[in-house]
Amino acid sequence: MSNDDLNFPELEPGIKPVANPISPSVEAERREKFAADLAPMFDVPVSVQAVIGRTTMEVSELMHLGEGSVLELDRRVGEAIDIYVNSRLVARGEIVVVDDRLGVTMTEIIKNAGG
Repeated sequence: MSNDDLNFPELEPGIKPVANPISPSVEAERREKFAADLAPMFDVPVSVQAVIGRTTMEVSELMHLGEGSVLELDRRVGEAIDIYVNSRLVARGEIVVVDDRLGVTMTEIIKNAGG
């Protein structure tokens, strides 16, 4: 296939196209500087919550709960759970089992999450 088949525009004589003006080494330096600038933030604690569902009940119902009680939640089995960071919805995910422990895998990042 020739360049004529691809309908590339003609460049003036002496002008050469530039594929990527930023070299990989410059990009790597930018990433390292960005990570270094964020380093003070790495030790800031955040609260992470994985909410599998919610329910509403009266205090009298709550007082009658005991071992083996079942609470009906507002979600169905297999439905995505909400993931909150510092009380802000940031993602949705699924519950997974990792080495006999429960975990959460993020399946969707929520952009422009209000809060």
